[in-house]
Amino acid sequence: MSSAARGLPAEDHGNGADPTVGPLLRSWREHAGLSQLDLALRADSSARHISFIETGRSRPSRSMVLRLAEHLDVPVRERNTLLVSAGYAPHYAETPLDSPALASLRAGLERMVTGYEPYPALVVDGTYHVLAANRGIGLLLDGVAPHLLEPPLNAMRITLHPEGLAPRIRNLREWRGHLLRQMERQLALLRSERLRALYEEVAAFPVPPGGEETAGQDSPFALPMVIEQAGRRLSFLSTIATFNTPADVTVSELAVETFLPADPETVKNLQLLMR
Repeated sequence: MSSAARGLPAEDHGNGADPTVGPLLRSWREHAGLSQLDLALRADSSARHISFIETGRSRPSRSMVLRLAEHLDVPVRERNTLLVSAGYAPHYAETPLDSPALASLRAGLERMVTGYEPYPALVVDGTYHVLAANRGIGLLLDGVAPHLLEPPLNAMRITLHPEGLAPRIRNLREWRGHLLRQMERQLALLRSERLRALYEEVAAFPVPPGGEETAGQDSPFALPMVIEQAGRRLSFLSTIATFNTPADVTVSELAVETFLPADPETVKNLQLLMR
């Protein structure tokens, strides 16, 4: 998938350099399905000014870039890209997760996933590296090939690899399609080469035999992941939580994924397996 197909300019017009702020903002506006007038009304500006910015006839102020990015729901990392493209310094810090400044955040996330036991829960970053996981996740990983459990663990790789969870996921074709579409939606918003490389890697994994159960027909609420563990059937509904109004790139890309039992049988089987 080209960068243009992701809703982002493939290149700057004229010199092949990184895109300037005008084409980038136009791309985000079109991705949001807004006209220049729609965006102008939301940002307390004028359609003429928006047009001048997008065509390069006017250079937006730093505050205008941030205001437009907010109204367009641009991801935090890409807001920095917009600022740099307009000739300004990045606004949002990107603090390493192991920084002392994020110690309380890390501790809070650890408590959160631990408190969710016996149900599985984990924390991943923007490229699905596992940053924290509880015993419920550890239970599901029993039987996964050792090379997939070497740091850094990657949730997508572990789930879809033929030596990972894939052979035990009864509705693998459904669940695999769901996960790949989830990554495609992310790639429509982020110019992340690491995420694109991961997507291309896991999408190319051979699909093990089986996994053709259509569990989506059994749940009126959401598509469950149905997995076999130690001869027992487990069915989970997945939820993903992110931080509201993050002011740091690293924090903005963290996600807490929790797996809620989809039926009483799963609750009972989890209790037995966790003993």
